[in-house]
Amino acid sequence: MLSFVIPVLNEAAGLPGLLAHVRQRFPDAELIVVDGGSSDGSIAAAIPHANCVLLGPRGRAAQMNLGARCARGEWLVLLHGDTLPDFDEQELLAALGSECDWGFCSVRLRGDSRGLRVVASFMNRRSRLTQVATGDQMLLVRRQVFDAIGGFADLPLMEDVEICKRLRQYGNAAALPLRVTSSGRRWDEQGLVKTVVHMWGLRLAYWLGVSPQRLWDHYYGSRAPLRRNREERAA
Repeated sequence: MLSFVIPVLNEAAGLPGLLAHVRQRFPDAELIVVDGGSSDGSIAAAIPHANCVLLGPRGRAAQMNLGARCARGEWLVLLHGDTLPDFDEQELLAALGSECDWGFCSVRLRGDSRGLRVVASFMNRRSRLTQVATGDQMLLVRRQVFDAIGGFADLPLMEDVEICKRLRQYGNAAALPLRVTSSGRRWDEQGLVKTVVHMWGLRLAYWLGVSPQRLWDHYYGSRAPLRRNREERAA
């Protein structure tokens, strides 16, 4: 059984469509939505479509850990609220096989910025080479493996990078021949080149030992006006 764990924060506009899409393609899967304190009605939008809707502390790592604790499936499918799988249940199970302990998909970015295809191509090549994927690529982990490593670390940022580094030391990974489509809104809002430079700068700083909390303050501090505007529009 597959258990989708979907952390959300002010995703009411797209959440019904996402959940309907997942339900259609994965009819036997468990859908768990974990809200981090939305102000736009995300909880109400999720209730008709999900098996379980939880209210947890804000932060993807904490939200996904909470959802995982309630999940019943053999596989945890960690899906962002702005990402759509472009395949169905049979295709996913066939791709996972019996030897894989965890994996991730290729990503296509949708948005208005020119060059998103190139950005996605580099993301996919980098993740296949390093076995370090981002949350945009829909991470999948066997439940027993997720429990054995203690789930996500309590980090405000880079939680996906950190868990991948622990997972690749623990068990066999699979760069699945499947694709998800994720939102390119951060590139649209901030500009393609600026966002690429910013994200690589954050990854370099993390690799050099800068704390995730300082990276979070820098990343979201620079985006605070955009976050406020988005939440005001959603309210």
